[in-house]
Amino acid sequence: TLFTSHPIPNYNCHKIAENLNSDYGAKGHLRRLIWTQFRLGNIHHQLHSDLLFSPIPEAPLFSRSRYVVTVHDLIPLRFGKPFSRLTTYFRYYIPQVLHQAEHIICNSESTKQEVMSYFGINSQKITSTLLAYDRDHFRNLNLPEENYFLYIGRHDRHKNLHRLIEAFSTLSHHQNCKLYLAGPADDRYTPDLKVLVNELGMEQRVKFLDYIPYADLPALINQAIALVFPSLWEGFGLPALEAMACGTPVISSNLSALPEVTGDAALLIDPYDVKAITDAMQAVADSSQLRTKMRAAGLERAKLFSWDRTGKATAEILTRYI
Repeated sequence: TLFTSHPIPNYNCHKIAENLNSDYGAKGHLRRLIWTQFRLGNIHHQLHSDLLFSPIPEAPLFSRSRYVVTVHDLIPLRFGKPFSRLTTYFRYYIPQVLHQAEHIICNSESTKQEVMSYFGINSQKITSTLLAYDRDHFRNLNLPEENYFLYIGRHDRHKNLHRLIEAFSTLSHHQNCKLYLAGPADDRYTPDLKVLVNELGMEQRVKFLDYIPYADLPALINQAIALVFPSLWEGFGLPALEAMACGTPVISSNLSALPEVTGDAALLIDPYDVKAITDAMQAVADSSQLRTKMRAAGLERAKLFSWDRTGKATAEILTRYI
């Protein structure tokens, strides 16, 4: 987004080419970076813009453009492979963007602290602004509860699904209970998870649902015993917020931004402790009274988040630099 303090004559929308995204793999990312460096800066100056706002940590480095960027997480630095393209991108390109930025917006205090720690950036240059959710979409539908725990997200290693599966396999007194893993399969990680499920003899109880259409998510969340989200690190943790908004109990990691999102409305666990995950699932499954309490707490917690509030906070930051 480009901002200016004076009218722009003959303004036109500059559409981004279709092939500049992750759907085209590494080539799509590379084309986007090249476009950002050599085309975006030109557009910025042609429009006599005062400020560029990028909702991702990318901006033209050599065009003297003034910009504000958003950082969502630094997970590729924390869990990435040493010589991967993504780790290199975060290690060498992102720091240059952030040091040249007028200001940095992070979507949690946890991410802000990471940016300060990894890149030595002063706290006064960073503002944490929490995200929100679609209130018309994710809400309590008053549907009957069904006998399954739910995870929503990718299958990356830091999502900690191997420990979740192990924890679920030791759940006692609930042999009819299922664990649904909703999220796209990944050839790098999903096969190993399926091998683990088979080794534990859980083929009939652990279900890989693959990608769930956006329209179908609210009902799936509403009917779960609980959302279990034992991620080792999150920049925010949108599935936890959406589950609370649906009135579904949440079991969540006690690390990174997740406590900022859930507050006291979730059962927070050490994601490295398999028994702790099992105990939390056991407690929720065993007690309808606890589930009722957690539903009420989650619904109240979710009310604190709104896109209107996030938008106003972002606009206030941008106004300082126009």
